[in-house]
Amino acid sequence: MSKMFLAGILAAGTAGALMAPVAAQGATLGPAAALCDSNATAVLVDVRGFKARTGTLRVQIYNADKSYLEKRKWLERVDVPVRGGAMQVCVPVKGPGNYVVSVRHDINGNGKSDKSDGGGLSGNPDMKLTDFIFKRKPKLAQVSFAVGGSTKRVPITLNYVNGLAFDPV
Repeated sequence: MSKMFLAGILAAGTAGALMAPVAAQGATLGPAAALCDSNATAVLVDVRGFKARTGTLRVQIYNADKSYLEKRKWLERVDVPVRGGAMQVCVPVKGPGNYVVSVRHDINGNGKSDKSDGGGLSGNPDMKLTDFIFKRKPKLAQVSFAVGGSTKRVPITLNYVNGLAFDPV
């Protein structure tokens, strides 16, 4: 299974675990952390597979519709400094509905997309570099998930590309 990265917006992962609602485990990060800690309507993004413990993690939530992953079409965005271990970032949502999560690890924290950056999507789809070059998004059914009246846990595994050589996570 190939692992690819789209600089700036998204990156692909390996076939992922099923998403299930759970209470936060460990320190929950982000301005809305209290929402996930109280099991309110929100998304708890569990990010793993960091290549380095530097830079910034950006988590974006999109409506699960035809405009998902389009530039500046995100509903909520949370940026947090990278810490050790898996990171759990709480992102508020407007209410129950269907959403897509995109995560980007800005490894050097410069605010720009670089070849060293990593990323992932909800559902951890398997994608190829050419999919990103030609702006082909994964199927919505593969990356979308439903949020009900409680916190939804969404696991994402980061993937990285350095030039044309793909680094294992």
